[in-house]
Amino acid sequence: MREETGRLDGRLAWARLPGRGPGLVFLPGYRSDMEGTKALALRDHCAATGRALLRFDYGGHGGSAGRFEDGTIGSWTGDALAAFDALTEGPQVLVGSSMGGWIALLLALRRPERVAGLVGLAPAPDFTQALMWPAFTPAQRDALLRDGVLHLPSQYGEPTPVTRALIEDGKRHLLLDAPIPLRCPVRILQGMADPDVPWRHALRLVEALAGDDVRLHLVKDGDHRLSRPQDLALLRETVEGLSPALPPPGCA
Repeated sequence: MREETGRLDGRLAWARLPGRGPGLVFLPGYRSDMEGTKALALRDHCAATGRALLRFDYGGHGGSAGRFEDGTIGSWTGDALAAFDALTEGPQVLVGSSMGGWIALLLALRRPERVAGLVGLAPAPDFTQALMWPAFTPAQRDALLRDGVLHLPSQYGEPTPVTRALIEDGKRHLLLDAPIPLRCPVRILQGMADPDVPWRHALRLVEALAGDDVRLHLVKDGDHRLSRPQDLALLRETVEGLSPALPPPGCA
């Protein structure tokens, strides 16, 4: 099957591969997009196996319109909901990378009847409050509150902008301090050498999820990206291993 591409409401870039279900929906991470290594590996896998896949870019990411600095967890979750509702049908498995894992959880909570399972790759729910804010120095916190934006060095390229709006909006979407009422199968892949999302953060997510069918796979030498050939093989194996055991959708 040939992949379709388009823009949702003239704003959100998307690519959709028709195929069998349950379909996969890939949710990228912070400052990442649907052309990343993991997204393309899933595309190739789905093309080879005849499985449906939706990829898309949040506002201000990749090929989508908007400024990255104007985005928040709430606005990007809204983008995910819009793409999910308009571009998928039937049961879906959400595959979220880093921040995409947080957005996948928020999406599943809003569409539990349509979500058949969830795969998190170094998932980072609550990262603005649990990981970012505690790591800032007092001077950085003061600058963020004063200027509205902080540019942090990044090992992946240009400095990463973090806005005051992102931090403040993130507080409205926190999940880890209470049970997360999702009962669909959840699979988490987490590198223990991840400098951005510590592997113990994944344990907090496992503890918070209400469902029993939750499995955590720790990769001792895995980094944050989990994009090496062996990591991508594990992702393919996880996605396919999840599907035969899937119950009828609902995550609630």
